[in-house]
Amino acid sequence: MVPWLGEEEAAAAAEAVRSGWVAQGPRVTEFERAFAAEVGAAHGVAVSSGTAALHLGLVALGIGAADEVVVPSLSFIATANAARYVGATPVFADVDPAIGNLTTATIEAALTSQTRAVILVHQGGVPADLDAIRALCEHHGLALLEDAACAAGARYRGRPVGVGAQVAAWSFHPRKLLTTGEGGMVTTDDAERAARMRRLREHGMNVSAAERHASAKPVLEAYLETGFNYRMTDIQAAVGLVQLRKLAATVAERRELAARYQRELAAIPGLISISDPEYGETNYQSFWVRLDDTFPVARDELLLRLSEAGVSARRGIMAAHLEPAYADVSTPSLPATEALSLNSLILPVFHGMTEAQQDRVVAVLKAAIHG
Repeated sequence: MVPWLGEEEAAAAAEAVRSGWVAQGPRVTEFERAFAAEVGAAHGVAVSSGTAALHLGLVALGIGAADEVVVPSLSFIATANAARYVGATPVFADVDPAIGNLTTATIEAALTSQTRAVILVHQGGVPADLDAIRALCEHHGLALLEDAACAAGARYRGRPVGVGAQVAAWSFHPRKLLTTGEGGMVTTDDAERAARMRRLREHGMNVSAAERHASAKPVLEAYLETGFNYRMTDIQAAVGLVQLRKLAATVAERRELAARYQRELAAIPGLISISDPEYGETNYQSFWVRLDDTFPVARDELLLRLSEAGVSARRGIMAAHLEPAYADVSTPSLPATEALSLNSLILPVFHGMTEAQQDRVVAVLKAAIHG
């Protein structure tokens, strides 16, 4: 992954620096409004990272000690960690082996009398089946936090993934299509929930620093509850506003690159490329392939061959339940998760990638079928 950053972002960041307002301020507010509108949400709350967005989302949903939260193991470890941050217990569920996302069936298999929430990941930018899973959570009275860290620009049944989310968490890490360096966002249609999250990101303060400075009279703030320092800077927001204007073009380019990979790799036996689910369009933040039992080369050996050819690929998405941090968690069999994590790899895809660069990747994969 190579972030698509250029002179326009540099100029926007410099302008923020020259303005004298570099902490959370007017550019953050503008970015919140613009991003929320882009993903079809009423409110956006900018924060310091996607992980902070997940944590804040669970706090806002009222999840805490003694609660269980169903999460996919097949996700970056921050997804499960967020449940622990609020004192809850993450309960790992399996995923659809074709797209790497939770399904109604895998969620139901993980429910207990203590379940209070589900964290639904749109893995690698592939949209999950939102209508079905939202209906399931509503039926069981469960809060639903959508981990949309990778999903900016992805679409579900013709509309942005963020439309209708109870709470959605987004990331602007450099590996994402839209980056602010570090940073994240929480979106929601609930005005009261958004207002509380804005307080919580700023130590629980009832009046933001920007509001205090804008007031003609002295303002004595109060701290209404224990909060956090999850603020985004105006420098980051300035970059984010430029990146947001590029998002549609970024997604279009990714989808073209993915389509070419899919065409070139289709004839390789034992190798299955990620593709759109029937109900939506992925943004192809990541392009991964999985190897079935007939593929003649093991995943790690294939990664080595790619590296030797000058190709920077990486292992597939991690399985959190196999990490030492979760060795104390009793987890049922998760066959799809383990197969995907152990037998998949992520191929390079980035702005400006040439056909020649793609051909180098494809050549290594084609050569591997000969053992």
